[in-house]
Amino acid sequence: MAFVAGLRSNLGAAGVLTGPDTAPYLTDQRGSFTGEALAVVRPASADETVTVVRACAAAGIAIVPQGGNTGMSGGSVPTVAGRSTDALPHTGRDGDDRDPSTPSIVLSMGRMNRIVSVDPDRWTITVEAGATIESVQQAASATNRLFGPDWGARGIATVGGAISTDAGGNNVVRYGNMRDNVLGLEAVLADGQVWDGLRALRKDSSGYDLKHLFIGAEGTLGVVTQAVLRLHPTTPHIQSALASISGLDRLMALLELAMDRCGGDVTALELMPVVGLERVCEKFDLARPLVTCEEFCVLVRLASAEPVAERLGAFLAEASERGWVRDAAVAVTEEQETRLWTIRDELSPMFLWEQHKHGVKLDTAVPIDLFGAYHDEVRRIAADLAPGALSYGFGHVGDGNLHMYVLPTRDDQVAPFLAVRDELRERIDEATFAFGGTLSAEHGIGQLLRDRIRPQKPAVEWELMQAVKNALDPQGIMNPHKTLPP
Repeated sequence: MAFVAGLRSNLGAAGVLTGPDTAPYLTDQRGSFTGEALAVVRPASADETVTVVRACAAAGIAIVPQGGNTGMSGGSVPTVAGRSTDALPHTGRDGDDRDPSTPSIVLSMGRMNRIVSVDPDRWTITVEAGATIESVQQAASATNRLFGPDWGARGIATVGGAISTDAGGNNVVRYGNMRDNVLGLEAVLADGQVWDGLRALRKDSSGYDLKHLFIGAEGTLGVVTQAVLRLHPTTPHIQSALASISGLDRLMALLELAMDRCGGDVTALELMPVVGLERVCEKFDLARPLVTCEEFCVLVRLASAEPVAERLGAFLAEASERGWVRDAAVAVTEEQETRLWTIRDELSPMFLWEQHKHGVKLDTAVPIDLFGAYHDEVRRIAADLAPGALSYGFGHVGDGNLHMYVLPTRDDQVAPFLAVRDELRERIDEATFAFGGTLSAEHGIGQLLRDRIRPQKPAVEWELMQAVKNALDPQGIMNPHKTLPP
């Protein structure tokens, strides 16, 4: 094809993949979404990105930006080849109003992975969009600084993808989502113009803060190519504890007690179901950290410039005296610390049950005081409609973000589960909205949620978002059929 040949002449053989080489880029990591593309294009610079975007704009070719392709909502793969098994039937017109058969390219940012500069005096790091979260953490650490956001896919997930989905992760309690850690951006717009917003200012009240349009936009407004990120003081004293809790109704009391006794040293408070803990330990041949058999545990982590062991111990002792904690295991070595967080990182059903692909996956958030009540309501709905299925919830208690799955765990459960899956999903969505929650806490809307997300916001809010889309991408070529509801 002449269009692809033209891109290859500008970017070289390494910059354009076709045929079987494109396969890893066309399916999401859960295996739920698979699309088609003319090519996977891999620019090595902002200038090459401009060349690609301008060529696509001139030819009417859609662009699907992609980072590490670790997303959970299908936002980084094309939609051409059909809808996911997770998605509801597609009806109505798309928010971007493009024919789903429009040819597209995947714009992979993996070659743009440089750490451009680290400025410890300004407490900033400037990186290209394809840099992994882990590489940013390591570069910051080398200058005695810390990059706060962190999650299990840190070695693959990229800065551009994290910005585009406003990723959160384990350390949100202390450092916030990606939105809270981005000071400036560079982005290539849909017409090929470059917006240079690479500013390191902590305060700037000079009009609209345009960078926030691109954070959480999933590449529907332009392509993020660089970012200036906020750094924090290092925390050499880190200690975690896994505690078996007496019930979900104790979660908010535990969070309040942790914040009261340990203050800003609390970086994470994670809910972990024991059924998942046991399965991870079996998979990785790890000794189970706790003997007490309660249904849920919490994993709490303190980090500070000063030793934290005394405060962590006092918090656990008081929680135990109040009957909120039944048993606890405190990491006293680096190996034990790593082991506890390996269990947390591997909790996703995607790694534990083959049948996960048939289940209902949720990335919800509710007001933090409703976290436990919402979890119980989802479980009640699941027990009513799919009594043989596993209700499996884990996530970030400190920001109300619950990763909840309802899934069959045996092959003989799959058919009856699929018969009620759509109704189950609708009932849970309704409950999420009733609790004042969101269907998308940190994984984006993508393809998975775009048919379901509309009731969450008033019509005028979607109209305003569509107006922004129309203004920045009038051709509708930037990641079509994502984010905005039909």
